[in-house]
Amino acid sequence: MEYCLPKNSKHILLVDDEENTRIALSRLLTREGYLVDTVANGFEALNHLREHDVNLIVTDINMPEMNGIEFLRELSRSFPGSNVIMITAYGGVESYIEAINLGAFEYINKPVKIEELKSVLERVFSPKNG
Repeated sequence: MEYCLPKNSKHILLVDDEENTRIALSRLLTREGYLVDTVANGFEALNHLREHDVNLIVTDINMPEMNGIEFLRELSRSFPGSNVIMITAYGGVESYIEAINLGAFEYINKPVKIEELKSVLERVFSPKNG
């Protein structure tokens, strides 16, 4: 079932294979006023996106089965124009450049610093980006 989000909606899909990371980030984002859905991998995320609209996807890069870069490639084909923030504990210049070239809005290293994430979210949801 498709539905349209209100213009000022702040619905985030969090994609990370580490359950503790999903729980912690989901709690943080919910406290900040965001509606958060979580999934464990890129395949689950693509299935979720086929049924639900979101304003932003926050995804890990290093995941089994489909890594974040592969997920981002598939997003650009199936859901072009998606807002994506990449997070990783294994960041390198090559993955950063590839993620940005594939359309990622931002790239954040783990452990995620709360103030850095809040700053990026403010930019994503600013009126000029909406």
